[in-house]
Order: sequence, then C-alpha cells, then structure tokens
Amino acid sequence: MTKDNHSMTNVFTLTGFTDQPELKPLLFVMFSIIYLITMVGNLGLVALLYVEHRLHTPMYIFLGNLALMDSCSSCTITPKMLEGLISEERLISLYECMAQFYFLCFAGSAACFLLAAMAYDRYVAICSPLQYHTRMSKKLCIQMTTGAYTAGNLHCLVHLGFLFRLTFCGSHQINHYFCDVFPLCKLSCVDPYINELMMPILSGSIQIFTITIIIISYLCILYTIFKIKSKRGRGKALSTCASHFLSVSLFYGSVLFAYVLPNSVQEEDKDIYIDIFYTMVIPFLNPFIYSLRNKEVINVLKRIMKNKAHNILKETSCSIAN
Repeated sequence: MTKDNHSMTNVFTLTGFTDQPELKPLLFVMFSIIYLITMVGNLGLVALLYVEHRLHTPMYIFLGNLALMDSCSSCTITPKMLEGLISEERLISLYECMAQFYFLCFAGSAACFLLAAMAYDRYVAICSPLQYHTRMSKKLCIQMTTGAYTAGNLHCLVHLGFLFRLTFCGSHQINHYFCDVFPLCKLSCVDPYINELMMPILSGSIQIFTITIIIISYLCILYTIFKIKSKRGRGKALSTCASHFLSVSLFYGSVLFAYVLPNSVQEEDKDIYIDIFYTMVIPFLNPFIYSLRNKEVINVLKRIMKNKAHNILKETSCSIAN
C-alpha cells in the first residue's frame, strides 16, 4: 500500500446535512444557539443539583447524571458539525471518528439505563412511599448509576471492536454529519454483515430490557394512581411522572428508528433528520422538560438567584457608602 493510499484510509469527509451554501450561515447560527443553550442548561442543572443538598435524592441524582449524558452527547457531535458548516474541508480522522462514535454511543446507552432507573424510582415513590428511603437507599442509587455507566461502556466497546475490523478502500465520503455505524459500514471493503447484525441485537437488547422496566413500573404506577380516591392526589401523582414519561417517549422513539429498526427508514435524509432530533434536539429539550415542570428545582433556582441579587445589592450599597 502506498503512502497516499494509507493516508486516505485514515481520513474521511463528512458531507453534513446540506450542500446549499446560502443555508449554512443560518444553520450555523441556529445550531450554535441550540448548542449553547443545551450546554448551559444541562451543565447548569448538574451544578444546581450538586450544590443544593436538599436535591441530593435518588431522583435528582439520576436526573443530574442524565443531564451529564445529554451534555456529553451534544459536545461530541455539535462542534464538529458546526465546523463543517463554516469549513470547506470537513475532514475527520479515523481515530476521531471512532472516538466520536464511542462517546455518543456511551451517552445514549447510559441514558437508557438511567431512564429505567428513574422509572423504578418513581415506582417506589408512588407505590411504596413508606418504604422509599429504605428501598431507594444511597448505596442502591450509586450502584444503579455505576451499573448504567458500566453497561453503557461495555456496549460501546463491543461495537468499537467490530468497527476496527473494517477496512476502507473505496470512497471516504461519509454521507452524514457525524460518524455512525451504518454510514461507516457502507464505506467498508470488508463485509460489514456482523457489524450490521450486532447493532440491532445489542441495541435492541438494551432497548427491550430498559423499556420493559419502564413499562412495568408505569403499569404499577397507573394501577396505584387509579386506586387513589382523591382527584387532587391522582393529579399530584401523575405530575411527578409527566416529565419523565415525555422524555422517555422522545428518547426511545428516536433511538428505536435510528438504531433498532434501520430498515424501516431507507432514505438517508430521513436518517439524518432522526439523528438530529436524537443528538441535538432531545439534549436541548430535557433541561426544560425536567426543570420547568419541577417546582422544587424552580424554587431552589429562585432562592439562589434571590440570594445572589441580594448580595450584589449589598456589595453595591457598601461601595457607594465607602
């Protein structure tokens, strides 16, 4: 193999999701704003949950880790995509490509287990409120979070190992805005059958396992809620699950179409639209979904902002007096 051929096998070109130059400045501004709000919203939520000791409960610990995974997903994909909108070259090396896939896969896989853990937490809180602190102990919460990260990491390492068996000797143009299994398989000169088979098997297993936990938890929750005689009590119980249920519906719906049922969507443009929703829109929406509907988070945020404003006014008054 010549030096030129060797260099080409380690560099790819990301086509992005548009070839129209007139749209690129607008898209760059739009996705830059989305990215900024996503990172500030998710990392701000993580910081808020960390500094406020009253929020150190299992539900908020899982929520903080979910926000961390949303941040990981967004910062893995968006910067390279924004660079492609303002640069003509849009190149990415093989190792950058593998790293991008790994962190996105890790964030998505861990999020699946965290959402399942949050569903179980809501089940215990509503169906067994008197035993909540016993059954959802700090030790169990840490074990479930660690298990989510461990399982997500193992899942990604398996796919990464299979990706490294591929060789790329034809076109090096990835018809996508980030590196993913199926676009890479299309460029391989080695039969990618095992890669295409393992993706729905492994991802499907995670989906089935976590969705089963979520469905069983919510069936038990609904059964308990319908037994509550008070209309106000039923409404309060349902409101505690509404944010989580909406987030689960958005997340699992997009992941299902993107990875578990790849043959259901044949057109590449549709694949890209689904992935945009999965990698950028959901991480952008989650802080709003969880924070704006959570009175406890809003009250803590208001109290911190009020104290901050009070300190600023106090310092200003002292400066004027001096």
